[in-house]
Amino acid sequence: MFSTLDWRALAGGLDGNGWAMLPGLLDAGQCRSLSALYDSGTGFRSRVVMARHGFGRGEYRYFSYPLPPLVAAMRAGLYPCLAPIANEWSARMGLAVRFPDTHAAFLARCHAAGQVHPTPLLLRYGPDDYNCLHQDLYGEHVFPIQLAVLLSCPEADFSGGEFVLTEQRPRMQSRAEIVPLRQGDGVLFAVSQRPMRGVRGDYRVTMRHGVSRVRTGTRHTLGVVFHDAA
Repeated sequence: MFSTLDWRALAGGLDGNGWAMLPGLLDAGQCRSLSALYDSGTGFRSRVVMARHGFGRGEYRYFSYPLPPLVAAMRAGLYPCLAPIANEWSARMGLAVRFPDTHAAFLARCHAAGQVHPTPLLLRYGPDDYNCLHQDLYGEHVFPIQLAVLLSCPEADFSGGEFVLTEQRPRMQSRAEIVPLRQGDGVLFAVSQRPMRGVRGDYRVTMRHGVSRVRTGTRHTLGVVFHDAA
């Protein structure tokens, strides 16, 4: 399924902007089914109310193992396509870390280091909720690309709540960008740092992501992080 995507174009978007779109990654029925899990009360390991921690407003739940089949398939299926990009980024940034070919092998590395808690999550925002700019790191072992999928329909289920990315280049002011997601669209983006080509070679830029204030309605999002948490 994922190997048939245009990975040359996706890698170009990730290199050029720090993000790349996967339009229509999930259909409306899959989006509704995943959103409905939020209130099911089962299949999650924890719930976080963002205001309690200064993260923003709204809340999210981390899935427990075993993950829902669709989420597990996305995590395992996208990883082998992203690992070559991640390895190229590491080489260009002068980092020693290299990522194995399969997600199972990468998770084994995480678990051996004590990062054993699954990180895919469902997020829910209501009116006036937002998510502060942040990075999803969770431990020593970090896969440098992650995925977010918008499960709700803009202007029908909610208004506002745009997905925001910022990029900090050395000795320059931050640049912000809005990613125009529709229901079922996914966006791949840099977790923390990525390489950027300059006139004197590659240098590192720092990325953060968040969600602007929801004005009306309810917004659900699926987050797929490829490393586990300590």
